[in-house]
Amino acid sequence: MSIKAVYFDLGGVIVRTEDRGPRTRLGAEFGKSYRDMELIVFENDSSIRATTGEISEEEHWQNAIAALGLPESEIPRVRDAFFAGDQVDRQLLDFMRGLRPRCKTGLISNAWSGLRPWIVSQRFDDAFDHMTISAEIGVGKPAAGIYLHALEKLGVRADESVFVDDVPRNIEACNALGMRGILFQSAGQVIADITQLL
Repeated sequence: MSIKAVYFDLGGVIVRTEDRGPRTRLGAEFGKSYRDMELIVFENDSSIRATTGEISEEEHWQNAIAALGLPESEIPRVRDAFFAGDQVDRQLLDFMRGLRPRCKTGLISNAWSGLRPWIVSQRFDDAFDHMTISAEIGVGKPAAGIYLHALEKLGVRADESVFVDDVPRNIEACNALGMRGILFQSAGQVIADITQLL
């Protein structure tokens, strides 16, 4: 079966934390470890609710900043410092753009309500034919619904598609639907794997 669509995750694939220093230093301000900061921002009830659109990204940051005992006026500084070590992989984005017109490209991301405007501000929304963002549709990976939504939007069947993610359970979920999952280890590995499939 020929591949008609290639989908990518965002965090850990297109955008990766390449420098742990800023997040480590931020945590040290509050007597927190790097892992503690991840738990406060990414792995709690507030974050889960933001990921499925139950609360806005701003509401989630209000909860996170409260957990640190800080006033809301500190949100921009803390948020910027938390993500300061993240980098957008422009080489991978160029590869994605180059997949057209052989196949369509899509995003499947567990993310908060601010992701779409952020991608637009970073000027790589053109790399996707469609972006499926969990906060916008109310369901996240590894639930089947987010993959089915993405497939429908690009008009392809599961067995005509590839999905790249850095989380094994998300790959297992897409494989269960008949998609072909590629576990991200490096940009070079993913580019080679997709090129071989095409």
